[in-house]
Amino acid sequence: MKQARRRALIFAGAVVAAALCGGPRAGAHRLDSAFEAGPGPASWTDDLTPIGEADWSYARAAHLLERAGFGGSPEEIDRLAAMTPQQAVDYLVDYEAIDESALAPFIESGIWDAAMLPDVDQALEFGQGLAKARSEGAVYGVRPNTGGLRPYQPVINVLYYRNYATRHEWNRAVIWWGERMLLTPRPLEEKMTLFWHGHFATEQEKVRDYRLMLNQLKMLRAHATGNFRDLLIGIGQDPAMLIYLDNRKNIKGHANENFAREIMELFALGVGHYTEDDIKEAARAFTGWAQAGLAFVERPELHDDGPKTVLGETGNFKGEDIVDILLRQPACAEFITRKLYRFFVRVDISPEVNAALAETLRSSGYAFKPALKQMFLSRDFYSPAAYATQIKGPAQFLVSTYRKLGLRELPGTPQFAMAVERQGQALGNPPNVKGWDGGRVWINPSTFLERGNMMRHLLFAATAGGAYDLQPFGGRYQRYQFAPAECAQRDRQTLAGTAGAATYGGEGMMSGSETMMAAPSATMINETPEYDLPLGVYNGMNRAFERVLPIPLTPATLDLRSMLRAAQVGSAADAVDYLAKRFLRLPPAEEDRAALAAFAAERLGKGEINWESPETETALREVLHLILSAPEYQLA
Repeated sequence: MKQARRRALIFAGAVVAAALCGGPRAGAHRLDSAFEAGPGPASWTDDLTPIGEADWSYARAAHLLERAGFGGSPEEIDRLAAMTPQQAVDYLVDYEAIDESALAPFIESGIWDAAMLPDVDQALEFGQGLAKARSEGAVYGVRPNTGGLRPYQPVINVLYYRNYATRHEWNRAVIWWGERMLLTPRPLEEKMTLFWHGHFATEQEKVRDYRLMLNQLKMLRAHATGNFRDLLIGIGQDPAMLIYLDNRKNIKGHANENFAREIMELFALGVGHYTEDDIKEAARAFTGWAQAGLAFVERPELHDDGPKTVLGETGNFKGEDIVDILLRQPACAEFITRKLYRFFVRVDISPEVNAALAETLRSSGYAFKPALKQMFLSRDFYSPAAYATQIKGPAQFLVSTYRKLGLRELPGTPQFAMAVERQGQALGNPPNVKGWDGGRVWINPSTFLERGNMMRHLLFAATAGGAYDLQPFGGRYQRYQFAPAECAQRDRQTLAGTAGAATYGGEGMMSGSETMMAAPSATMINETPEYDLPLGVYNGMNRAFERVLPIPLTPATLDLRSMLRAAQVGSAADAVDYLAKRFLRLPPAEEDRAALAAFAAERLGKGEINWESPETETALREVLHLILSAPEYQLA
């Protein structure tokens, strides 16, 4: 059995190598109609001609749903396959008429007391909060205890509470978003929102207010397939982005160039299509765009209304004018169609194909739908270079698995936010301002093993342990190992040198950024008895623990026996064929299929499957785990 499992786990290793080089391997054996009429002929590569009705198939409908959404069950694919290609693409792209009212809203924990809101809405940084308490006598509605020991302890407590509470409320929001991806009847809307979330990268760790991050997602969703001008203005006036790229500090006479630089380099043009002078002048145009609480505000008194020269044009420009100037640059359309193509089709795009897509985008006034339809209908989209050659990102990997399983709720285990983060995609906290690179970056020996283990956890949650169930406060609701009184007596010097897991009471208690934040404070603690930082960390985390709603660790509701029995699966070999058809876009080679079938026969029996045996469900899950852990399954 071990040899069969090992062989099954490495089957189709050549597929990944071939896919990374641009196509599926030659000689792959077909299992049944699910794999027929999959990738088109090689001549379709770089051909934007729309495929015809005669070219349409179940396999190509599955490919479209995988890329323009998050995959789906055979029933969902059948519905698309029954349409013409044009009807299927229109159905996915023109989604506004589809009712989504059944999707649940985000349920907030209620972490902000009324007295906290004025200061929370200012998005005070940690040092600013302490400074405000010193100068004004209160912050977040909390005053120093002037008559007691360590008078600023209540302030430190609430400052840490504010950080931990919003972080873990955002963790809940990511899980809520994952369920939207799973259940939405408008898969392209959520897929485009995910794309823009990476394109306009914003870090919750700097914004530190889950409400602003949720509002940004709402804005991105509203304009997901709309107009690029609306998106660029929307993100420039988005309070989370105003904080993240510091444009709320951009004022006349003291221009902050961060947003002006990134809108040119990362959002609209790309490197090499602007100068440093263009950035400096554009930054002056964005002065006065600011944030007040959850809202964008324009402050005319802080705006530099003098003449500016940007990309060869001169005028008394405002922020909207800069967006219009960017859209007039030839590089703009080609920059964004290249990124869309990489996200939806494949890594490499020929200059000719990109020029054609960019012209479609420009001629539509930067409305995205015509260019998206052109991509999804093109022969190139279904060519060997594009079909089943895209490495799934972490969110895509998990959500597509759940959709193929037919789940109707997001499992609580593996916990979605933790699971995607462990695979390298911490939603709301990209690695840097340019977001996630994607592609081959998603897969390395560590993340490949992580994915296999995660699938094991999904299928066998009761016995797989808690590696993917870590709760916000150190894992499985683990509490600190020391009492507040002990914390108050802790040696001050430990903060400077060992402000890590042991200091704060257990593995995973404190992130690297928090340790870095704590270490400078250690110097202040050595100099003044105003507060105890470890005690503040403890009190802040403990209060957040009490206020943030728990995440139910509910396992996936799976019944593979009923699924395969309804499909009239009879033998172990039939079970392998059915599961391969349902979950893979490329078939395993015959020898690999044989290895899987041998393993299935060993676990299920060599004759007809005994559907009444409780061991049958376990055996089917073991077979499915091998398929979901295979290199082929990493490809969409």
